[in-house]
Amino acid sequence: MTTEHTAGTDDGIEVTDPHDGTIVGTVPIATEADIRTAVQRAREAFPAWRATPAAERGRSLRRAALGLAAQEDALADLNHRETGRHREEALEGVRAAIDTLLQISELAPLHRGRSLLGGNEAVDLMRPEPRGVAAVVTPWNDPVAVSVGLIGAALGTGNTVVHKPSERCPHLGRLLGEVLEPHFPSGVLSTVIGDAREGEALVAFPEVDVVAHVGSTVAGERIARAVALTGAHLIRENGGNDAFIVDADVDPRWAAAQAAIGAFANSGQICTSVERIIVHRGIADEFVEALTAEASERNDQGLVAPLVDQRMRESVHAQVAEAIASGARVVVGGAVPAGPGSHYPATVLSDCSPDMRLFSEETFGPVAPVLAVEGFTEAVERAAHDEYGLSATVLTADIAHAHYAIDRLPVGTVKVNAVFGGAPGGSAQPRGRSGSGFGYGPELLDEMTTTKVVHLAPAVTR
Repeated sequence: MTTEHTAGTDDGIEVTDPHDGTIVGTVPIATEADIRTAVQRAREAFPAWRATPAAERGRSLRRAALGLAAQEDALADLNHRETGRHREEALEGVRAAIDTLLQISELAPLHRGRSLLGGNEAVDLMRPEPRGVAAVVTPWNDPVAVSVGLIGAALGTGNTVVHKPSERCPHLGRLLGEVLEPHFPSGVLSTVIGDAREGEALVAFPEVDVVAHVGSTVAGERIARAVALTGAHLIRENGGNDAFIVDADVDPRWAAAQAAIGAFANSGQICTSVERIIVHRGIADEFVEALTAEASERNDQGLVAPLVDQRMRESVHAQVAEAIASGARVVVGGAVPAGPGSHYPATVLSDCSPDMRLFSEETFGPVAPVLAVEGFTEAVERAAHDEYGLSATVLTADIAHAHYAIDRLPVGTVKVNAVFGGAPGGSAQPRGRSGSGFGYGPELLDEMTTTKVVHLAPAVTR
């Protein structure tokens, strides 16, 4: 898939199918005037939407969720064609978005302030208020679920929204807007199509009050610099370099199965994918053997979806090639396959070292680099030495080791003995280069609002 501006009046984003390279289509790019108009319409619509009773806003969100359900197949098909994601997984993403919107439709009307303990002669309280116009800039790797979560939280708390979906799935982003926008008053929700230039133009408008971004660290840091000049509130969940620690006391075959899920699900194109594996040397050989079998099975059965585009494949393979040149050993995969599309095999590399770019930067592909260490303390130290801070996984049967890792890993989420999963309602704050703020869960409603403290005392009358 290519994403580029083409010359002339037909300027647009051309998308190709990562499975076979065929053209999906071209979507026009919003001009700066288009973006300005969307922001102005959102600003004009804000007072009335803010004044709309919370219960009525919730009903609008429920109607939007039903609209998504009616178009779930079309949305999943476009996700499959534009990003390469397995169609079943794409459909799961749409259904997750529907569930999220329904949850927000119930939670947002219940979002409340707090009473404060003051003197008996007055009332003191804290009340949440919407921030204003929200610019929502979203990724391609789980485009419907992520976009709807941020849009729903912003709208449910009384903000208006201008949404800029990823340039890697513009047809999907456009359809998502067409499905959602009719369920809200004019100007409350708008969609603008573009790439990084349009995204940066959107967040730089001084009329934007809150910016929510999920995407790469590089893009997030550019957005942060732009927002620093406007004073908008910034929420961002960006890249991760998630460590996967394997203690000496666990079954290496079970550990390998967990690692394979974390490294190869959605072809490694998840912000919380397993990016670096640190395993106790005592079980390293058995673990690598079992992980190789997991990767080989996925490759032999064609279970690994293509990467989103050729550019992503080139980036992934460059990191793999550099690691090999620096002494890593390819156990399986590691080669660009012949033929159309942007396929890349599930890859396992052993004998890796921490100074390899494969270990120090996010790869975002189906690659499992393995580093063997002498003990659990060293594993945690290696995992903690990182610029990112999204999440980490620890496999151990030792509860003291689990607590040690939980305390010392500087990440937003620590998962013990399960690479994915968690209870509903969880919400984490990324650290370091992975971003800041609550990007999901009930706490996202707090991010989308600002707090006013009120002291209400009686007047003195004549």
